[in-house]
Amino acid sequence: KKNNADIFISLHADYNKNPRTRGLSFYTLSEKASDKEAEALAKRENKSDLIDGVDLSNESSEVTNILLDLTKRETLNQSSSLVNFLIDSFEGKINLLHRTHRYAGFVVLKSLDIPSVLIEMGYLSNIEDETLLNTDAFQKKLGRAILLGLDRYFFEGQSFKY
Repeated sequence: KKNNADIFISLHADYNKNPRTRGLSFYTLSEKASDKEAEALAKRENKSDLIDGVDLSNESSEVTNILLDLTKRETLNQSSSLVNFLIDSFEGKINLLHRTHRYAGFVVLKSLDIPSVLIEMGYLSNIEDETLLNTDAFQKKLGRAILLGLDRYFFEGQSFKY
């Protein structure tokens, strides 16, 4: 937010109790999980910082809550749109988990006005994923797929070659 980011992507490699679990998935914040957090955030932080420079300090709590809710909904929609572009850029190139787009209340995804995605790049508990994650070739493949998805998200309708 301080750097005027257009999006936020958090890269993760996780552990799973089942060592056979492997593959990539994407997480966005679920609206249901974020309602309480967004409300608490609005109370804790300066209202003028919540929505990209919009000063809400003189607004009633009803107006503030409506504006925050609208902003949050649009951000969640943009986050889901970003995930769809990313999934398209990964399909057929990298192993994806069955339910590729998932929802959770990760703290890193809780920005009210910046579309945010957590990319679970694979599982360190799976020997195949761990091996791949430690290779330059796979890291470059991940990077290219992310870049392609971002290009498509920001420049929909244009084509790119990598």
